[in-house]
Amino acid sequence: MIPRYLVNFDVRQLPQVHTDVIVIGAGIAGLFTALRSAENHKVLMVTKKSLLDSNTRYAQGGIAAVISDEDSPAYHRQDTLIAGAGLCSSAAVDVLVHEGPAGVADLIRMGTEFDMEDGRYALTKEGAHSQRRILHAQGDATGAEIVRALSERTKQDPNIEIWDDHFVIDLITDNGECYGALVQRPDGSRVIVHAKATILCTGGAGQLFRYTTNPDIATGDGIAIAYRAGANIRDVEFIQFHPTALCYPGAPRFLISEAVRGEGAVLRNINGERFMERYHPQLELAPRDIVARAIVSEMENTKSTFVYIDFTHESEETVKHRFPTIYEYCLSYGLDLSSDWIPVAPAAHYMMGGVETDLHGETAVKRLFACGEVSSTGVHGANRLASNSLSEAIVFGRRIVERIDRLSPIADLPHIREEQRSKDNAIQPVVEKKLKLQKVMLRYAGLKRHAQGLEKGYDELKRHVSIFDSCLAKREEYEFANLLICALLTTQAALIRQESRGGHYREDFPDKDDVVWRKHTAFNRANGITEGRIDDV
Repeated sequence: MIPRYLVNFDVRQLPQVHTDVIVIGAGIAGLFTALRSAENHKVLMVTKKSLLDSNTRYAQGGIAAVISDEDSPAYHRQDTLIAGAGLCSSAAVDVLVHEGPAGVADLIRMGTEFDMEDGRYALTKEGAHSQRRILHAQGDATGAEIVRALSERTKQDPNIEIWDDHFVIDLITDNGECYGALVQRPDGSRVIVHAKATILCTGGAGQLFRYTTNPDIATGDGIAIAYRAGANIRDVEFIQFHPTALCYPGAPRFLISEAVRGEGAVLRNINGERFMERYHPQLELAPRDIVARAIVSEMENTKSTFVYIDFTHESEETVKHRFPTIYEYCLSYGLDLSSDWIPVAPAAHYMMGGVETDLHGETAVKRLFACGEVSSTGVHGANRLASNSLSEAIVFGRRIVERIDRLSPIADLPHIREEQRSKDNAIQPVVEKKLKLQKVMLRYAGLKRHAQGLEKGYDELKRHVSIFDSCLAKREEYEFANLLICALLTTQAALIRQESRGGHYREDFPDKDDVVWRKHTAFNRANGITEGRIDDV
């Protein structure tokens, strides 16, 4: 059903470029890993838009690491495992909590300016964290500050070449080893990049859903190209819906950071009643999946399309100082965070699953690595702990570079010729197809799922698979093909898992079932579906 390559090509007919390391994608994972790789290697960064376009740029809350004397790796580990609902890899979590502080030190060395208070780093607390351990920048613009610092250094590094507006169509593999990538240039011509290591830093797949906090570029490309190349795709049923995205006519689903609730904001339904006490003892700071479903339940009960977040107990001065970006954004739509209740609703935010890797970021395909949201390292389990995503990217980025430093030189490119599609079978515009896919996913594979809906959704998605027989040529066509693969895998995984856990909730199986389901589901294009038990925590 899913072909090995999306387009026809012949390795011998295409121009070739040689480098040591290819980094696909920007964001914190791509920028950081490129900079660390460039200390010893020639690096080519390929981004489908630009260095500044990524999910990282929109990350408000911050980066979680043990900095304070009151905190410890053991506390951070425990919080991560609890949030992950029994599906975390304890080894991966240990790596994260012990190596996070050194990663943060790297970011500071590279020019990131985190907020200070009285001569020390200002730390805040977010949902499901037991301690204040979140470093932030410019109040609520942490991601933008990290991207600013790293992208400036990347542009100045003589060992890094940047190809903006290029699209990686597929990875070139032979006998389970990655030799590089097939890349489309802005003018539509194609080139093969040959490298000893290829690192996917392509982010998540928020565009699977009609309402998402992710930018337009989050189309699951890395997951889909890794799947076609033979990597394992694991735990993609676990999708985190951020509970509080702005829900206002004419406004995009802008994130209202969890840190706002961390600083004391409360949730109220359309009738003005505070409701979280009915759902969880941690109230507004319960794990994200619980808060998001509680909001949906209140919206259903009150026949409303949103609830309110109320931060009006704080002074205007405090609100402006702590959350300047959110304050200004809401104000541009006539909403004042310090005096108005802000209408919010859940929106697709983060994929816990992705391309399965080992503890050094390497996939089942040799010389192919994955870092950041595209990866499944085992850190997040069924539900990511807030602000662990930026930490994961730098910790595993460092480890990937250690592994690459030890790789032997790569052999010459194998001769590969792909010729399956008719040349004249162009496809209709994909804008409508994408919208249909997003509506199917929102309706049947969103926050609440059940077998009947998932089966119907899967059948509707399968109607689009004829796209793989077409002659694809444009970026939006490749993106749709990649989204479709992610949608099919996510729907299938959600149908298989007959329980509720973390970011996966089945109305027909509302309870967690550790006896049967404390395991991973992984998809492999050649070997089908496999299951993996959890190492005991």
